[in-house]
Amino acid sequence: MARIIFQAALVFVLLLALSPARFLQEFGMAFTFDHDKLNHAAAFAVLAALGSLGWPEHKARLIVLLALTGAAIELLQGMQVTGRDMSIFDWFANCAGMACGLTFAGWTKRLVSGLP
Repeated sequence: MARIIFQAALVFVLLLALSPARFLQEFGMAFTFDHDKLNHAAAFAVLAALGSLGWPEHKARLIVLLALTGAAIELLQGMQVTGRDMSIFDWFANCAGMACGLTFAGWTKRLVSGLP
C-alpha cells in the first residue's frame, strides 16, 4: 500500500512543483507560497517516509532518487516557462524533509515491530 501511495504522492508533488505560479493562484493555492520551505520539507518528508516503508531494502536508492528529483524540480522551476524561482535553499529543505521522513519511518517500523 505504501508503494502505491508513494507513487501517487510523487506525481502530486511533481504536478504542484512544476505547475506555473499563475495556474496555482487561479485555483486558490497561492497560500502555499507563504511557507515555501516548509512546503518543500513536508512534501519530501512524506515521500521519504512512504518510500522507506514501501521499499525498506532500497533506502539508499530512495535517498538518491528523491535528492535528484528535488534538484530536477529546482532546475525546472528556474526556467522562465513556469514563472517559478529556482533556489538551492528549497533543495536543502527537501533534504531536511527527507531526513525527517526517514526518521519517522524508522520510528514507525520500530513501534510496529515491538507490538505483540
